[in-house]
Amino acid sequence: MVLLIPPPEGLIIILSPKIISKMKTIHLAVVCFALFMVSCNSDSKPAVTDNPAGVGAVSSLAQKNLEAVHVVTKAFETGDVSGIDSVVASDFVDHTDKGEGNRDSLKAMIKAAYATNKNMKMEIVKEVADDNYAFSLMRYSGTGDGVSMPAGPYDMHMIEVVKFSNGKAVEHWAYMEMGEVTKMMQKMPVMDKIMPAAGKKK
Repeated sequence: MVLLIPPPEGLIIILSPKIISKMKTIHLAVVCFALFMVSCNSDSKPAVTDNPAGVGAVSSLAQKNLEAVHVVTKAFETGDVSGIDSVVASDFVDHTDKGEGNRDSLKAMIKAAYATNKNMKMEIVKEVADDNYAFSLMRYSGTGDGVSMPAGPYDMHMIEVVKFSNGKAVEHWAYMEMGEVTKMMQKMPVMDKIMPAAGKKK
């Protein structure tokens, strides 16, 4: 079963139930991120970690979690995965649109992303963390190669969520704003790939 959604400019995009389900979680992620930001500014239990002035109590473990996120971000910028094992657990689970990945697939993704998107710029718009989770609002911009990213310039935002245990990342989720998802899908040759398959008789 598929759902036809008419986006702007009359283009019809075919979305599978799995993609629709993932898109619904984006709103929840944004709400959770907002609530987390509010809790970080609470006087009762502050957890703001992007705070160079040292305002508010920040646990050393929360700071360590953010530093681990920075190691992974740096790896994407340089293609160097030598530091990944020090901040990502051996049983790490990466929740992606292609299924669950692990630490090895993360390293492979980093190398592939750097090889095809060397001009990609990564900006940390906002980041917060506690002893168990790190949330980062990221901005990605650059020029896509038409393979790993739609061809042409892109400028998008994502919320990266990382769960930690014993000082290492054990799970990761990424959520993209729905309007930007639609824009990216409009640039991809979706119709040519899906329509023939959808029209075949079993």
